[in-house]
Amino acid sequence: MPKDALPDTLVAGYRRFRSGRYRHEHERYRRLATEGQRPTTMLVACSDSRSGPETVFDASPGELFVVRNVAALVPVYAPDTRSHAASAALEFAVLALGVSNITVMGHGRCGGVAAAFDDAAPLTATDFIGTWVAGLRDLANELDPSDWADPARARRELELRSIEQSVVNLRTFPWIRSREKAGSLTLSGCWFDIELGELDELTPHGWEAISEA
Repeated sequence: MPKDALPDTLVAGYRRFRSGRYRHEHERYRRLATEGQRPTTMLVACSDSRSGPETVFDASPGELFVVRNVAALVPVYAPDTRSHAASAALEFAVLALGVSNITVMGHGRCGGVAAAFDDAAPLTATDFIGTWVAGLRDLANELDPSDWADPARARRELELRSIEQSVVNLRTFPWIRSREKAGSLTLSGCWFDIELGELDELTPHGWEAISEA
């Protein structure tokens, strides 16, 4: 492979896309190109390669507006001059695209969540990951001591609590809070089990599994 060339796996994947999905959906792509995107749902998901929301929800092009980051975190509203990637995506989705739902999607065996339990040395001096998941460490400290006896149970509990906290953080954005209050925007959360392919959703009564039919 020549220097700076695309990896062979990406080239092969593109060719499969071009001869398969694009060939069958070329009219949809052309319509999206000329008319623009009008997704009704925004998904805040994890960067983990195993939990792509477009795959889990069998979404077609143009259906989902997706932002992915480590552990699918939503930060609190911070109106300053610093760079805020997740907040910028929320701002565009709500104010420019007018989405009617924002869903926070976490998943099992999340490395970002696991980092909140890990005392390992930072990967770099800047420790971007440690800074990003600092809020998760606070949530981990709130877990019931009995959860800590089982590392897998503790991790899953923190994965769920992280989603719940991110939904709470969404409401710190004034233009999200006002639209939810007006009934034009709904907020939701879900958790995907990578191994079993199962999906749980956050309901007013707690976490419940979504049936297959």
